[in-house]
Amino acid sequence: MHRFLKEYLFCSVIALRIIGIDEAGRGSVFGPLVIAGVSIDSSYDLKGLGVKDSKKLSPEKRETIFAELKAVNGIEMVIKELKPSLIDKYVINGKKHMKLNFLEAKFMALIINSLPGELVIVDAADTSERLFASQISFFLKRSVIMISSHHADDIYPAVSAASIVAKVTRDSRIAKIRVLYGNIGSGYPSDPLTRDFIRKNLDSINRLPFVRKSWKTLKRVL
Repeated sequence: MHRFLKEYLFCSVIALRIIGIDEAGRGSVFGPLVIAGVSIDSSYDLKGLGVKDSKKLSPEKRETIFAELKAVNGIEMVIKELKPSLIDKYVINGKKHMKLNFLEAKFMALIINSLPGELVIVDAADTSERLFASQISFFLKRSVIMISSHHADDIYPAVSAASIVAKVTRDSRIAKIRVLYGNIGSGYPSDPLTRDFIRKNLDSINRLPFVRKSWKTLKRVL
């Protein structure tokens, strides 16, 4: 971890812009996987806005900070939503985490390719930080300095900002699903409301567009 911190401190001095990337909804059985990228000048004080890992903020605080980030002149964002149908396409008949890592790496690269920034920091989805960085690099169309780190959303403010953007975006999508289909809970397998929704809709669950049909959690309940 100290290696990454030293590299970050060095690069933040020489880099004009930093791109932070994180996702929300990776383990959910319902709704999209949202990947967000935030490009910002390295001198900007994100902590002054109250930016921190989205999991450490209330929903109301996340929404407030998200609105403030959008209002800052010079901050650029790109958001990619991976629908359940796309996730299922990559996961079915394969090893889930390997397939999902590949999909995340591909879309993170798309975000990097479309945002300005010399230093890129991503929250590593793979157990190997180095391997995940190489997977992303395979799809890149330009040269960048990349830091791939576990818990990056808790260490690097730019990634914390991206985690907020991703989380707020995903929460809004889940809210729209609730309006149409009732209380589905958070969409995560650990949520009793989510498991209860699956049990109550056994006959139709595989036809609902917001369900990730390739998830083992769904298969166990069914």
